[in-house]
Amino acid sequence: MSFDPNTLIYDSNGLIPCIAQQNDTGEVLMMAWMNATAVAKTLETKRVTYWSRSRQAFWIKGETSGHTQELIDLRLDCDRDCLLAVVRQIGAACHTNRRSCFYTSVTFGAEVELMTPEG
Repeated sequence: MSFDPNTLIYDSNGLIPCIAQQNDTGEVLMMAWMNATAVAKTLETKRVTYWSRSRQAFWIKGETSGHTQELIDLRLDCDRDCLLAVVRQIGAACHTNRRSCFYTSVTFGAEVELMTPEG
């Protein structure tokens, strides 16, 4: 069966959330947004491409930082309204220079920083 990005369920802005997960460890790295064109570009190039809501432009992960995401597999959730990009992450995934954007834990009402920036 061939895949058409237009069959996904997008929000009112034409966007769908995409969670990036490290292929060999299962670590959740980040969440960002894609539109249908970003999904198609990602599948075509195997370089994960997101849609920047603040810049209103495509954003190829690692294009400026060198912290790239190579697509290994793209998975759809059961409702077709969320994506999971299984990637090979090179360098930090988070713009704060941390491996993962999910570096803060909330435990017993307190925030705990789980990792510091790389380098």
